[in-house]
Amino acid sequence: MANLNAKISDWRSQRVWVIGASSGIGAAFAQHLLKLGATVAVSARREVELQQVVAGVPAERVQVLPFDAANAEAMQAAYARLIESWESIDMVVFIAARYDAMRAWEINTDTARKAFELNVISVYQGLEIILPGMLARGKGRIALVASVAGLTGLPQATVYGATKAALINLAESLYFDVAPRGLAVHLIKPGFVKTPMTSVNDFAMPALLTPEEAAVEMAKGIAAGDFEITFPRKFTRWVHLVAKLPYGLRFPLLHKATKL
Repeated sequence: MANLNAKISDWRSQRVWVIGASSGIGAAFAQHLLKLGATVAVSARREVELQQVVAGVPAERVQVLPFDAANAEAMQAAYARLIESWESIDMVVFIAARYDAMRAWEINTDTARKAFELNVISVYQGLEIILPGMLARGKGRIALVASVAGLTGLPQATVYGATKAALINLAESLYFDVAPRGLAVHLIKPGFVKTPMTSVNDFAMPALLTPEEAAVEMAKGIAAGDFEITFPRKFTRWVHLVAKLPYGLRFPLLHKATKL
């Protein structure tokens, strides 16, 4: 099957903005791209952590742009600074997210609203800011980091899973609109990765990857031109299969597998 996006033959030609790069997969991905030779801008709320992510890298290859991804005005200001420096952006990676473990009887509207504002609305804000320039050039890449948790309802993912399901649908719709106009779209759906977010889980996480392993898989998939990038395959293939089952089979299987 043909790749849905153009390939990247040399990361040294790429200027990449990673939004959500202070820890976890975002930090590891930014560091991996720097090792591959890309020029990278890192953003998140915590400037100290961002500076640690790019420590030792020549100043001409990095930009540190701290801001709260849920703040549209702050994102617009960061974009303006980046364009002033780079003139254009080759790829934007939206990975800023929060995870709130929540069962149905624990639903809290304020928590849900904050999760959607960061995990979903901030992506729309970013697209509104970034897409006009990319479309005008007829060139650029957008990567949305969702999760296999968005494929099917799961225990404790009452809010998180819903936000990631929204990103999956958004990435698919986005591809329909912008691919014919020269842009690439990548939908990244990790399984379990050992990060500060997953450290709160009180259940076994099969096929747990390190952030560095996840970063390698992301870069490989993007360079290959893949639309869907999911890992680790031995786990995510199982989730994709279960998500296709009729509910009468899916729900009992998930209850048995999760013991919840």
